[in-house]
Amino acid sequence: MNQQIADIRINYSKKSLSETDVAADPISQFNSWWKEAMESQLSEVNAMTLATADANGIPDARIVLLKGVTDTGFVFFTNYQSRKGTELLENPNACLVFFWKELERQVRISGTVARVSDAESDAYFYSRPSGSQIGAIASPQSSVIPGREFLDLRTKEITDRIASGQKIVRPGHWGGYLVSPVSVEFWQGRPSRLHDRLRYTLQDNLHWKIERLAP
Repeated sequence: MNQQIADIRINYSKKSLSETDVAADPISQFNSWWKEAMESQLSEVNAMTLATADANGIPDARIVLLKGVTDTGFVFFTNYQSRKGTELLENPNACLVFFWKELERQVRISGTVARVSDAESDAYFYSRPSGSQIGAIASPQSSVIPGREFLDLRTKEITDRIASGQKIVRPGHWGGYLVSPVSVEFWQGRPSRLHDRLRYTLQDNLHWKIERLAP
């Protein structure tokens, strides 16, 4: 079995990545690649790995969904009392990773994390389907629960209250985070594992330095 795993390989050859082809800042470059990814109709194109660490530096990672890109960073939403929320409170630094295998591309983003405004969290929360709103209220994310029936019962209780006229209100423990990048790497697969890697690093003058990394 180990040999079968070791023999899995793909020779990437679709595109290249040159310093002369990229934007001067990583947000603009990300938006360019994002446009191509969207036009390619990739499944779960906004899925990204979010890596965090607690106060002791113990790492943790999971898949979350990108919900916005601004001039200053990348936005996702979650339960502030979840494990990732607790870790971000202790250590407000994180990494995001996108892997668009159909395009043979990867984007790695390292940055600082802060909550978005209540108004931004409200706007996104109330744009969600009612089932997702109820789920955010019903689930004590990352907490140990006695069984699936616990969630089903909480969901039914909330659904019944809404049916009787109670308004859905965004819980205070649920909202958005903005990841403000300090380093962004764009990776394009190339033949023979000689991949193209360009890294943007934020400088003290708030300009971005672009460097090529060995694959």
